[in-house]
Amino acid sequence: MTLSIWFSLLMICMLGAMSPGPSLAVVAKHSLASGRLHGIVTSWAHAIGVGVYALLTLLGLAVVLKQSPTVFTFISYAGAAYLAYLGVNALRSKGGVAAKLSAGKKARLREAARDGLMISLLNPKLALFFLALFSQFVAVGTEMTSRSIIVATPLLVDGLWYTFIAFVLSNPKVLDKLRTKAQLIDQLSGVVLILLAIRVVIQA
Repeated sequence: MTLSIWFSLLMICMLGAMSPGPSLAVVAKHSLASGRLHGIVTSWAHAIGVGVYALLTLLGLAVVLKQSPTVFTFISYAGAAYLAYLGVNALRSKGGVAAKLSAGKKARLREAARDGLMISLLNPKLALFFLALFSQFVAVGTEMTSRSIIVATPLLVDGLWYTFIAFVLSNPKVLDKLRTKAQLIDQLSGVVLILLAIRVVIQA
């Protein structure tokens, strides 16, 4: 794999990672509610899920996913259900984010990891993204080293991007400004997650 080809892969992965969506909402939720470490854990758990999809594409399994409407529909609805679950919990928390910010209570790290991993694994859009854009690079990398780079690039880009988001949102100056708006953020996060779940169901 040449440097120019890898740079093209890098640019596509960066665009994909920076696209706003449910992943951003989940990373923001844990960063604001529980702090930087939880945001980073969420970020890298999400990146692992991205790496799984990259590996599946590399092995050709994403093609099977695309050609099986039943499997794709099932994953779409499972993802929508998980988004709705997160959204309903946020709406029912009655200012859970605000309470955690004020009282210093943190969610468990495994909860942050679970949310980050599940929000990526239950997102069939990732499979289509890699199939449509990422798979074109698979043919140019037949050696083990090239294949490792192809899988590692989207994983690292995703993890680093959301780690940056976690650092920004967990900055003390940023938190001071958001502290009084924490309850509103909690409610808005729930609404956004539910709307995203509805969108997935409509497009499934």
